[in-house]
Parts: sequence; structure tokens; C-alpha cells
Amino acid sequence: MGANIWGERWSSNESELAREWMRACVKKQSLVVLAADRYEMEGLNQLLELVSPYVVALKTHVDLVADWTPGAWGEFCNKAKEAGMLIFEDRKFADIGKISRDQMGGVHNISNWGDIVTAHLISGPDIVDGLQEAWSNAGRIGGVLLLAQMSSRGNLLQGDYSNKVVEVGSAHEGVFGFIGNGSDAEEIARLREKVGVEKMIWTPGVNLNVGDGEMGQRYGHPREAVLAGSDGIIVGSGIHKSENPGAAASAYAQASWDALLERGK
Repeated sequence: MGANIWGERWSSNESELAREWMRACVKKQSLVVLAADRYEMEGLNQLLELVSPYVVALKTHVDLVADWTPGAWGEFCNKAKEAGMLIFEDRKFADIGKISRDQMGGVHNISNWGDIVTAHLISGPDIVDGLQEAWSNAGRIGGVLLLAQMSSRGNLLQGDYSNKVVEVGSAHEGVFGFIGNGSDAEEIARLREKVGVEKMIWTPGVNLNVGDGEMGQRYGHPREAVLAGSDGIIVGSGIHKSENPGAAASAYAQASWDALLERGK
């Protein structure tokens, strides 16, 4: 199923998690990662029910959920996984390996339910080892998305730093892929050229209505992002602030899938 759509991306990839992602995308005919930015459990559960046929992964910020409890969160994650979604905790870890490993536990216990997390490489490659050790201790498989680019104005993830992130991350089996700048197709294309075919690229800063958003955020079109090399479009307000989140999620799924077919793997 995956080979016909993803081609070399499928045949050359030894990552179990990457293959799970590619299979899920094919099953739902979507590359949509929903930034589920609702901060109460009721709103999150309502959103999940509306968009589940079209979303392949949920991007969460567990520490922003005002009425979070272990039980309620566990039920929410179970429903998401039953609906064929990966759970992506956008934690942006940035500490040394030992502390990052321990932060995967704690009150939120991310290693028990998160399939993918984000991390900066500013502290060095040991951060990936620490995160992977946390998953291993929990008896689970997970993947790290390293921030190689950002879509916010004035960010510092540029030039030599971005190149070093790609160099180190591409050689590390614990790295699922990279976060790219979805608002700029040329930047995504340059990142894809550096990354090659094995690792995934997921891109925030994507909206069917392109332009500037709140607090320095910028948006590019999902079709352009996928054609340039994105394997997962991270969509937030374009879906969760829509009057009809289900219809919006369907539109993003269609746009991303059509672009993947047009791109040709």
C-alpha cells in the first residue's frame, strides 16, 4: 500500500515509525497534522470527533490543558489512536539528555502516550539519546522531530545552525525527521535537498488563506508546502477556529493528498 504512493521513501526507509506514518497517510489520503490548540478536555474531545476521518496526527501541548488529569488525558489519547492518529507532543525539548529523558516522565508522563516529540539541538545530540531512552524505558517506540526551521518572523534557526541540525539529525536513527518552514516553499525545498529521502519533514505555518497571522506567524499554502517537500502539514487555526472544523479538515486533507500525488513521491 505504501510503496505505490511513497516509492523510494517507502522502500529505503527502515524506521518503523516512518512507515507507520506513511501507511496512515495512505489510509486516510491525508497529510494533515492538526494543532489541537484547545485548552480544555471537552473542547479537545469535541474537536477530535469532528476531524478524525481526515487527520493523521494530533499535535498537542499537554501543559496548556487547564483541566488536565491523567485519566481524562489517557482516554483522549486512546480515542485518537483508535481513530488512526499518532500523538505528537510539541514539547520542544532543549535541555541535556538526562534532563530531557526525565522530562518525558514527570506528572504528564509523555513517554507513555506520545509517539513523536519536538526538540531543539542547541544542547547537542545527546538530547535525542535521552528522549529515546525514555521511550525505551516505557517499552515504546517514538521519534524526534528536530527543529531545523521555523515559520515565525525573526527566528534564529538559520544558516549554519540549520545545516548542523540536518547533518546531525540525518545520521541519528532516533530522529524521525525535521520541522521546516511551511510559510516559505523555497526554504522547504532547500531543506528537502539537504535532508534527502529518508527522514520526514513536517511543516507548520500552513493555511489555505496565506499571509500573516497572530504574533509574527506567517502562512503558506499547503499545496506549495507539499510540492516543495513537506510530508506532513501542521494546521492549527485553519481547522480548529473554523465554523465547521470537519469540513475544513477535509479540505486540507484533499489539498495535501492531491499535492502528494502531483509531487510523485
